[in-house]
Amino acid sequence: MLNKYPLWKTLLVALTVLVGFLYAAPNLYEPDHALQISGIRGSDVQLSTFERVKSTLTNKVEFKSAALENGQMLIRFDDLSAQLKAREIVVASLGDKFTVALNMAQTTPSWLQTIGASPLNLGLDLRGGIYFLMEVDMQDLLKTTREQMVLDYKSDLRKEKIRYRRIKTQHEGVMLTFRDQATLDKALTLLEKNYRTTVFKELVTESLTIKARMSDQLLRETKLAAVEQNITIIRSRVNELGVAEPDVQRQGEDRIVVQLPGIQDTARAKELLGATATLEFHMVDQRAQSNGSVPAGSKVYQRRDGGTVILKKAIMLRGTHITGAQSGFSQSSQPEVSIKLDAKGGNKMSEGTKNNIGNPMATVFIEYKPTGKVDKDGKKLLKKVEEVISVATINDRLGRNFVITGLDSPAEAHSLSLLLRAGALRAPIQIIEERTVGPSLGKENIKQGASAIAYGLAAVLLFMLVYYRGFGLVANVALAVNVLLIIAVLSMLPGVSLTLPGMAGIVLTVGMAVDANVLIFERIREELAAGRSPQQAIHHGYEAAFSTIFDANITTLIAAIILFSFGAGPIKGFAITLSIGIVTSVFTAVVVTRAIVNVYVSGRRIDKLSI
Repeated sequence: MLNKYPLWKTLLVALTVLVGFLYAAPNLYEPDHALQISGIRGSDVQLSTFERVKSTLTNKVEFKSAALENGQMLIRFDDLSAQLKAREIVVASLGDKFTVALNMAQTTPSWLQTIGASPLNLGLDLRGGIYFLMEVDMQDLLKTTREQMVLDYKSDLRKEKIRYRRIKTQHEGVMLTFRDQATLDKALTLLEKNYRTTVFKELVTESLTIKARMSDQLLRETKLAAVEQNITIIRSRVNELGVAEPDVQRQGEDRIVVQLPGIQDTARAKELLGATATLEFHMVDQRAQSNGSVPAGSKVYQRRDGGTVILKKAIMLRGTHITGAQSGFSQSSQPEVSIKLDAKGGNKMSEGTKNNIGNPMATVFIEYKPTGKVDKDGKKLLKKVEEVISVATINDRLGRNFVITGLDSPAEAHSLSLLLRAGALRAPIQIIEERTVGPSLGKENIKQGASAIAYGLAAVLLFMLVYYRGFGLVANVALAVNVLLIIAVLSMLPGVSLTLPGMAGIVLTVGMAVDANVLIFERIREELAAGRSPQQAIHHGYEAAFSTIFDANITTLIAAIILFSFGAGPIKGFAITLSIGIVTSVFTAVVVTRAIVNVYVSGRRIDKLSI
């Protein structure tokens, strides 16, 4: 029979539409305005704090519900005014020991959540939130890199028993001075062998001196790696601290864009990001602890829990090598943190600890805080603040996996594991621009975008119904299914947010979606005019129009993919919705309408078509 789908194909089309409806359904449920309360530096909210907050809000602000899950407290409200008022009360009650963030909490029913259905992630322009533009401090990165070069060169030369007069950083490089020409030649051969990406040059103007500098390729790779690693770590920190749907992207050579939809508190958002923190491991100077003096090569550090400790300046390991950290308990039920390192970090830790068994090692947490001053180029000057967060004894030679002990409480172990797991920034960064988009503006954008989609959809539906009558009604059903599938796919894709340009892409897709049906219906009219029967006209109309539909849409899809590949921000949002819309519109125009028509005309004698 000409116009009849097998039963399995009809059921497959129906199942696809049903799945689309289920995964688009969460968007029918409005999210609640909410407060998300968490401890600073990743500590948990205790039950006593939970009860105190509830009692503080009772009779002052009406709230829908309050829950304590995974160490965080979530309080839901009916409207924005109650949310803002409650935040002021909670902040005054808790002080600066907790992060109180404005957020939007999902209200999706549990039966939809069990199948993984969730509402659309809305971009900053629709939901409101905070925008940060951060700049990586490349000068500090290069300074730290040169200091590490000095330590590496000293270690290699001592290992080979090559004596040097001095090694220091100078003139954007490292200067190595030797006692005689023979020693210099021997050192130059060793260093060129060990560091192939570093340029070594014997200076004529300064006797018995070598200048070492990074090659242009190594310099580019170092800067690129710093930005990429900072992006990865910022994402990890935001995710660990519970900020929903963050967007962290690179911009240019040394800048990072961070968008936090739904968050309105800029100061707290900075605390959540922990944007300028790094980690280092140092050995405790045992000699200094015994006689109280500070030997050369050592330094006094403040401890987070009070007091001071003298550590060696040499850095055993940086936090950049940490790949995982998990808090737990030892066999004696004492809190501990299990650390995993990458291969290079494991080798460094092994070399650094083989001769230090039984000695204490410290974990140093470093933050770069703004001073309120700027340099001659207008960049904000940062102040380096260092504090020791843990001192633990090395019980055995360590490798890629080791355990930090000596912690005071499980909460401290959890906090330390969070910091280590989130990682250490390769180079300090500073916020050079910040913007806050209010939720009222986001609501207005959603309202206007939804109105544009509704008006465009209504105009197309009316035209198709008037011009193509019965077949126009079929096309309208397919168009509604098309919009449903676009929303469902956007809701299902992780990491994709709907923005205002994305809504423009949906509006454009609504207009383009009926193009395929117009081609099919006009071809059916031509077949009828040529004297074919209605059944034959339908069959040939769909068959003949398909190649034209495919060619027209594949070229548009290629253009959308190019936009996504080379565009950024709003252009990507437009390209994503346009790409999804092209695929779903072809499916609904060709497959869904054919299934509906086949159900209607299959097995029936048709003398006239309403087209």
